[in-house]
Amino acid sequence: MSRRGIRVALTSLVLFSATLPVVAQKKNEPKKQETKKQENKKSREQELGNRALRKWLDEDVAYVITNEEKTAFKALKTDEEREQFIEQFWLRRDPTPDTIENEFKEEHYSRIAYANERFASGKPGWKTDRGRIYILYGKPDEIESHPSGGTYDRPFEEGGGTTSTFPFEIWRYRYIEGIGNEVLLEFVDPSMSGEYRFTIDPSEKDALLHVPGAGLTFDEEFNGRDKADRLTRDGASLGNALGNTSRNNQFDRLELSAKVFRPPEIKFKDLETIVTTKLSFNLLPFSFRTDFVRVTEESVLTPITVLLQNKDLAFQEQEGIHRAMVHVFGRVTGINGRVAQVFEDTISQDIPDALFKQQLEGASIHQRIVPLRPGLYKLDLVLKDINSGNVGTINQRLAVPRYPDEKLALSSLILADVVENLPTTQIGSGSFILGSTKVRPNVKDDFKRDKNLNVWFQVYNLKLDEATHKPSATVEMLITRNGQEVKKMVEQASELSNAAAQMTLEKAVPLSEFEPGEYAIQVKVTDNLTKDIIAAPGKFTVR
Repeated sequence: MSRRGIRVALTSLVLFSATLPVVAQKKNEPKKQETKKQENKKSREQELGNRALRKWLDEDVAYVITNEEKTAFKALKTDEEREQFIEQFWLRRDPTPDTIENEFKEEHYSRIAYANERFASGKPGWKTDRGRIYILYGKPDEIESHPSGGTYDRPFEEGGGTTSTFPFEIWRYRYIEGIGNEVLLEFVDPSMSGEYRFTIDPSEKDALLHVPGAGLTFDEEFNGRDKADRLTRDGASLGNALGNTSRNNQFDRLELSAKVFRPPEIKFKDLETIVTTKLSFNLLPFSFRTDFVRVTEESVLTPITVLLQNKDLAFQEQEGIHRAMVHVFGRVTGINGRVAQVFEDTISQDIPDALFKQQLEGASIHQRIVPLRPGLYKLDLVLKDINSGNVGTINQRLAVPRYPDEKLALSSLILADVVENLPTTQIGSGSFILGSTKVRPNVKDDFKRDKNLNVWFQVYNLKLDEATHKPSATVEMLITRNGQEVKKMVEQASELSNAAAQMTLEKAVPLSEFEPGEYAIQVKVTDNLTKDIIAAPGKFTVR
């Protein structure tokens, strides 16, 4: 080979060798990018998981977790350890550890939902003082409410006399364990914004406290004493008491303040619960639906409603009464295989002999409301007719939505047979009870013309006007048939009595003028302050 040929060959060899790392680098780039994507995805998932667990600690159980438990939870290293801690946390508080239900947990989330609905002001109801007390101790035995304030005759132990007050409430509990009998808790709204603050100072509600010569006590009025000479102690400005002062002892008030916000004591030891079930074949038909109602960003009430046709049940007659009984087993399992909720209920139906044939065309409805964290689950339902032995089962994907803070959102749009406000004596946890309202869903969304279409839903995270502390929103409800408008209703949030960042809306639509057939319904909420819009669709049939 000539010298020129050798030089060309060597140059080509050098150039080829130089390109090898570049080619190898290009081949490795997709792998590195894919690995980086997987690492980023894993990091995001871990961050979401950590955030959800922090929310559980700081919101869901903020008022009921003890300092020792909080310290122990923060010391845990893995999410699996934290999940086990949460499971044991609820088991330790289960008042009936020999049953599947955890009444404490169900009642706790029911109280949070009620607090959010009834006590919201410029912040969520669970964050207010009234909300906190309600979550800790439930419904008071008696409420003395002065929502507009106004003229007020002081009791003798506060000095007597007449004054004018800010809005205030006094809650009375006959007994609170660890505190005592006849517990009186006072809440005052001195800003007139709807946010009532807990106080141990009876004078805080006095709107004329700092007005000279106004709102005098008996002692000041008859003996000419100066208001500035009132006894000032522990943040209270009280006139000289007349008569019995037992309800006005400064140390009692301080002790009450220290005790009332303490987490409740734990009475039950750690438990381990193993639940197994064998699913069977379908011989007992039934319908069901699930709905979702926000409690906090990390907890959602999930009503599971089951409907059985009476004609599919086996009745046994005894002494003129036809009786059917169905056992219900439900299990909610996370995608990691961990059981999130298990419940067992009984549906019974008693029909007098004279009404038996008529009632066979009717139905039996049952509901269990379970609190769940946002996420993907599997729902197993097993129903067994005790008289016939027939069994019906379903296995359903259950996606519980997340309702982020500060983002406009809607609960499930529930089309119901019954929507009615409950008297205070009936408010609590139980079937068909959402906050202070009884809501019985129409499982098949099938309505008769001589009935009402009852619509129930909640709106979350409306922006509040800085001046009025009220939202400005437009709520539209549109009913159509075959794409043609049948009925439209528009309301402004400012016109509603319960206007707040979270609102519960109810609407009854008479169906007498609706022709039989299928209809579509859409609810749309527009936040006029942020211009955000959210909508929820639904369908129903008129017969």
